[in-house]
Amino acid sequence: MLGHLVISLLVFLCRFALSFPIETSEQTPFSARRGDGETEMLGWMDPRIGGGRLLDFTSPDYGEPLNVIISGMSDPFVLTDYGFHYYAKSIGYSDECLGLHYGHIHEADLGDGDGRKSEQFLARQYYFPVWGTCWESLAGGHHFRAWKQNGTDANTGAWFLGASKEEDSSKNHKIVPNGYNLGRDWLVERAVAGSRWKGRWWKAELTWRDDLLEAGNDGVNHGIEQDGRVAVLTVIRL
Repeated sequence: MLGHLVISLLVFLCRFALSFPIETSEQTPFSARRGDGETEMLGWMDPRIGGGRLLDFTSPDYGEPLNVIISGMSDPFVLTDYGFHYYAKSIGYSDECLGLHYGHIHEADLGDGDGRKSEQFLARQYYFPVWGTCWESLAGGHHFRAWKQNGTDANTGAWFLGASKEEDSSKNHKIVPNGYNLGRDWLVERAVAGSRWKGRWWKAELTWRDDLLEAGNDGVNHGIEQDGRVAVLTVIRL
């Protein structure tokens, strides 16, 4: 009799506890309806839905295109801060020279409820081991800035990147002609070809979107034309 009462009490307590909502910090999968009526998982949300945009902010009036998205459907390791640094090295980038930042801090609004937030990672072309990014700081080359879409309104875990190619230090690292398209394509080429770093291998699946950015140079930093295409990468662990 006593045992039966104990079991009944435990069942009641379990049901009572489960009646409360459980708060988690899990990423939210976002989906969209295709032209054929089917729903597909995106792993990212269009920043414009939440009042953001696909240009970052270098000033109140100008910005640089966020021309690469690493989908939240990617390898979970790559979606972490630590893992993303690993992945960046696998495709030819690394942290800034001696860990020191030079230049202006960019902001971006990813429409995730966080408003404008500062860049979380600036990676430069890794020309050669140890001092490779120091050479990029002098000679110019490829680099990207990154922000994670992880606010309370859109916790997709996706990385939004602004990739470009810049001049050398004597020209104050100004973006080269066609530098936004060139920087994006350089990154995408390496991601799609497959990469590895310290025993981890990846290969990215690519989808192009031409409905997120307006082509041209309206509001674009340095007045440099860009084609309006955004590369969406889903990075798969091999």
